[in-house]
Amino acid sequence: MRFGMFVPQGWRHDLVGFDPGEEWAVMRSIAQRADRADSPWESIWVYDHFHTVPVPSDTESTHEAWALMAAFAASTERVRLGQMCTCMAYRNPAYLAKAATTVDHVSGGRLEMGIGAGWYEHEWRAFGYGFPDAPERLRMLREGVEILHQAWATGTATFHGEHYDVDGAIFRPLPIQEGGIPMWVAGGGEKVTLRIAAKYASYTNFFGSLDEFSHKSEVLRGHCERVDRDFASITRSSNFNTVIGTDAADVERRLAAIEARLAPYLGPDATARYMADLHSPAVLVGTVGEVTAKLADAKERGLGYAISYFPEAAYDLSGIELYEREVIPALA
Repeated sequence: MRFGMFVPQGWRHDLVGFDPGEEWAVMRSIAQRADRADSPWESIWVYDHFHTVPVPSDTESTHEAWALMAAFAASTERVRLGQMCTCMAYRNPAYLAKAATTVDHVSGGRLEMGIGAGWYEHEWRAFGYGFPDAPERLRMLREGVEILHQAWATGTATFHGEHYDVDGAIFRPLPIQEGGIPMWVAGGGEKVTLRIAAKYASYTNFFGSLDEFSHKSEVLRGHCERVDRDFASITRSSNFNTVIGTDAADVERRLAAIEARLAPYLGPDATARYMADLHSPAVLVGTVGEVTAKLADAKERGLGYAISYFPEAAYDLSGIELYEREVIPALA
C-alpha cells in the first residue's frame, strides 16, 4: 500500500487562528516535512475549492489549488503533488492541460492530475459557473478528460464537443512524465465516472465504506472488461479523515480539541456536522490497532493507495508522527 496526505489549505477550517500572512509558511512547512528523504509519504494533496466547508465563511481562508501546486513544485524536491480533485468546469481543459504541464516541469515530473465533475453548488454559483445538473457536469468531465489526454499524448488537441471546442491547440513542451501526467478520475458514479476511469485513469478514488469500495471496484472491473482494459493496471485509492491516538482516551482527547478549536468559527450546528463526518464510514478515527486493522481490510479488498486528511495537522503533528511510526510500516 502507498500513502499520501493532505496539506491544510483552509478549506475545511483547518487554518483557523492563524493570521492570513502566516498561512503559506504553515502549509510549506508541512509539505516540506512530508518531502524529507526519510519520510514515508509518497505524495501530498490539496482540495480544489474556493469556499470553506461545512459552511462558507467570509473571514476564513481557502487557498487555490493550482497556485499551491506551482508553489509546492518549487519548494519541494521528492514528494509527488496532487489535487483531490480538480473540478473540470472551473478551468477550460485546454488551459488546464497547459498549466499542469508547466507545473510538471517545475516539479521535475512529480505532478498527479486528480479530476472530477464537481459538487459544491454554493461556490459554483458564487463564482459565476452556474450549477448544471449532474449529467451535464459529467458530460463536461468526459469531454475535458479527452482533451487532457490528447494534449499530453500527442502535443496537440482538436475536439468539438457540447461544452468545449478546441481546434489544433498546441501543447509544448509535453509533460516530463512519459505518456503524460497520471490521471486520477475521482468519484464513484457507476454509469459515467467509472466508465471514464476505465478508459483513461491510472488511478481511481472512491470515498465511502469498505463495502462500498468493494462494490465500486467490481463495477469498475466490468467497465474495464468492456473496453478491453486491464483492471489491475488501475490503482484504486481512497481518502480518509484520520484522527489516531495511542489509546481510546487519546483519541477522545484529540477529537475534543478539534471540536473546541472549530466551535467559535462554525457555531454549534455546523460543528456538530463536522464532527459527525469524523465518525462516518470513510474515516480512520481510532487507536493505532483500529486504524491499522481497517486499512489492512481495505488492502485485502484491493485498496492500493490511502490518502489521509489530518484535521490536526497545522496545530499538532503528533498524530501524523504516530501514523508514520506505527501504521505505515505495517502496511507499506
